[in-house]
Amino acid sequence: MREYPEAYVSYLVEFHAKRDFFECHELLEEYWKEVPDSPYSDLWVGLIQLAVALYHERRGNIAGAAKMMKSAIGKLSDERIYELGIDAAKLLPLLRDRSAMLHGSSIKNYADMNIPLVHKELEQACIDVCRSQGLVWHSASEMTNRELLDRHTRRDRSEVIKERERQQALKQLQRETRH
Repeated sequence: MREYPEAYVSYLVEFHAKRDFFECHELLEEYWKEVPDSPYSDLWVGLIQLAVALYHERRGNIAGAAKMMKSAIGKLSDERIYELGIDAAKLLPLLRDRSAMLHGSSIKNYADMNIPLVHKELEQACIDVCRSQGLVWHSASEMTNRELLDRHTRRDRSEVIKERERQQALKQLQRETRH
């Protein structure tokens, strides 16, 4: 089997079993930042945007979902997506249909989607991880789980806030030293 980054396999498990799109974003964003020279950087960003789009859609933020979906489609249209075990011939029509639905505001109820995989070994590896964690591959979103649906409001942001303050202080210091 082709070797895939652990973060990517974890992303796929979160996407298809836990439906924790916020965690999908976190996992792949961290990996993307750790490996800035990856030949798949744009694809990682596209997959992050796809997870964010579904997170927004599931929460009813249709405008945010539509914007992210459009960006995701642009990034995931890269032919190298097949190298990540994804069936572009199936994924792109799914995303375009979803995007049209979002832009048309014809969404009545949120429905999960799956990323079609072409590398059966990759899918089996994900299923094995699910089995080891007591998860079910292709399970449905828990639409009453507030921890899952409102994850961004429930996380500890103290490190992010500290880093932002540090960056602002550095900028202020740079401005002062120039004058």
